[in-house]
Amino acid sequence: MGDIVDRLLAAGSGGGRSVNVTILNSPAVNAFALPTGDVYVTRGLIALATDESELAAVIAHEIAHVTADHARARARQAEAAALARRVSEVVVDPGIAKDSRETADVSLATFSQQQELEADKIGVETLAKAGFDPFAAARFLHSMAQFAALPSLNAATETKPGFLSSHPSTPARVDHAKRVARQFGAPGIGQQQRSRYLRSLNGILYGDDPSEGFVRGREFAHVDLGIAFTVPEGYVLKNTSQAVLATDGEHTAIRFDAVGLPESTSLEEYLKSGWIKGLVDDSVRFDTVGGLEAATASALVEGWSFRIGVVRDRNRVFRFIFASSKPASAYEGAFRKTLASFRLLSPSQRAAMRPLRVRIVAVRPNESAATLAQRMTGVEAAMKLPLFNVLNGLGEHELAAGDLVKLITE
Repeated sequence: MGDIVDRLLAAGSGGGRSVNVTILNSPAVNAFALPTGDVYVTRGLIALATDESELAAVIAHEIAHVTADHARARARQAEAAALARRVSEVVVDPGIAKDSRETADVSLATFSQQQELEADKIGVETLAKAGFDPFAAARFLHSMAQFAALPSLNAATETKPGFLSSHPSTPARVDHAKRVARQFGAPGIGQQQRSRYLRSLNGILYGDDPSEGFVRGREFAHVDLGIAFTVPEGYVLKNTSQAVLATDGEHTAIRFDAVGLPESTSLEEYLKSGWIKGLVDDSVRFDTVGGLEAATASALVEGWSFRIGVVRDRNRVFRFIFASSKPASAYEGAFRKTLASFRLLSPSQRAAMRPLRVRIVAVRPNESAATLAQRMTGVEAAMKLPLFNVLNGLGEHELAAGDLVKLITE
């Protein structure tokens, strides 16, 4: 990492500023920069990149945001947009107010799109000057789009489609990055260092940090807490630092988390303490789950139906919250099935759990992407080949015997 940053700065990317790059322990594929010159790159992004030039492309892009002073310019634009919105609040005519707000939003979104394209241009130029493959930026933008499109990575993430986007569409950015790169030559120029980069990835953590629990298909397990549960078929899990989320991709969403609760507080008192909006008072029912004290309840809020299940384990309560815009018999069944699957893990079960890691292997004669993908563990069967192809950039790189590739295994 240090060598990459030094080369980029020597090529003029830093504008004379010092740049510190910090790796964040997050499975998300992301990077960002602060006006101070601090650049942050996630562990997930590093695992997705297939060579040094792709990682260098990301860092060069973020440094470009710093040198172009985008953060401060963005803040000034945001202040102007906020003022326009505030003016709209005192306009009586709703049409005028709406136009005022949308004008501010369009201006802000367009400004950000221009920033991204400018950072892409500066980043690609810096890559070329530093001796890296200038086409790496377009290649990695494409990989990120493919990774984001994998169904199991998106199904549990709340999305609100809208007219505005703060970034240009990925195809537009890919085409723009390619046009800039062509100014320096045809594809194949510059260093990529694929093999050296892949060897450096061998053994790094992939996906969830063990301290925040594991998602394995439809099961979530937390070693430190010693608990596990399974969502019904058709639901996809997503683990975050705040909660475990899941959805059926249609009308139902699930949230699971844990909070402290004094043993002196009954579950009924807790359910009626006000943290559940729209609680149906006479819906509270008592139960046992996995030998532990439990209770369930229902709530109705603005057309949404909620089912809540809480399970007590000493001075902690685990909470399941189901929400559906179109509740049906399957909704109640999914709630009951998920709650009933909650269980405490035995010491041997906890000891047997291993985090997923990136393993680098050489392709053997007659091996294909399909056969290599089947060697991965901890990944749903249907996702193995798509994930393998994206992680190894196979749209841009064809497999040959002796090539190094990434596998995800325990």
